[in-house]
Amino acid sequence: MSRSTLPKHPRRTRTARLVAAAGATALLLTACGTTSGTSGGGSADAEGGAEPIARLQVMAPADPGGGWDSSARALAAAMEEEGLADSVSVTNVGGAGGTVGLAELADERSEDFLMVMGLVMVGAIETNDSQATLADTTPLARITAEDEIVVVPAESPYETIEDLVADMQDNGRDVSIAGGSAGGTDNILAGLIAQAGDVPISDLNYVPFSGGGESLAALLGNNVSAGISGVSEYAEQIEAGTLRALAVSGDERVEGIDAPTLTEAGYDVELSNWRGVVAPPNISDEARERLLAVIEATVESPAWAEALETNGWEDTYLAGEEFETFLDEEQARISDVLDELGLTQ
Repeated sequence: MSRSTLPKHPRRTRTARLVAAAGATALLLTACGTTSGTSGGGSADAEGGAEPIARLQVMAPADPGGGWDSSARALAAAMEEEGLADSVSVTNVGGAGGTVGLAELADERSEDFLMVMGLVMVGAIETNDSQATLADTTPLARITAEDEIVVVPAESPYETIEDLVADMQDNGRDVSIAGGSAGGTDNILAGLIAQAGDVPISDLNYVPFSGGGESLAALLGNNVSAGISGVSEYAEQIEAGTLRALAVSGDERVEGIDAPTLTEAGYDVELSNWRGVVAPPNISDEARERLLAVIEATVESPAWAEALETNGWEDTYLAGEEFETFLDEEQARISDVLDELGLTQ
């Protein structure tokens, strides 16, 4: 089978982030010199700077409890803690792998508005035949990446990933795997594992959920055989002993998780989930630069460094035109993978 690999982006050190913070804050003050009607500080102060954005809205296009929700809330908290926005409100718009939220963003007219998105949405646009696409957004930056993990309930008979795959081979659709929305990273990884384990895609019983909280409940209730999600979403339950980790999807083991990589276990599969932020379409150049400056100052801040450490996220910051190029490449790559797995409509 073909190997699905997301290019690795080394975690930048805390020192590098702190050194860059001063420059990012200076850029923020310059970029905020011209603000929209919903922003504070339209007039520059004596030193040529400006007040932070007064009211910033951040959308998590998923139900509470998942990776987009936690990313949106961590981003909002860091912005407020660092004084980059006076107030940041987070809203949840779940459904269809983020494409319901994407459709709302396409109609949004505020210029002080961000939406968290990522690899899941790229796939969901394809599998849901979404009328709204990433062309209906203003791409801003990639901010994190996270390995996926395969888990089972503590009472499960599966002790290893090999046990799970063997049962998928023998019993096909009797083995259910919970994860995020259809066509997302979890679904893609389940399909790649099935392919690598010589399980026909038609025998893969993938059960999609709109939020991480729902899939976790299904696992803890022993309503599904296994689950796939980002490492951070299951880490607490793994530590508590209510879930057992079978394998992680990156190229290295995850510190604190007693599980091999899929490659170590003999499956030629490697995949990591990335997350980024976009703005509504057709915002002004000034608004785009202001939001880019806020995001850069945030990801270079001590508050964000703490959020990365707490959640086990990798710092993969990439902004502006470089992010737009990356996004174009990801859309082409994921479209090919979904076609191969038979997941596109």
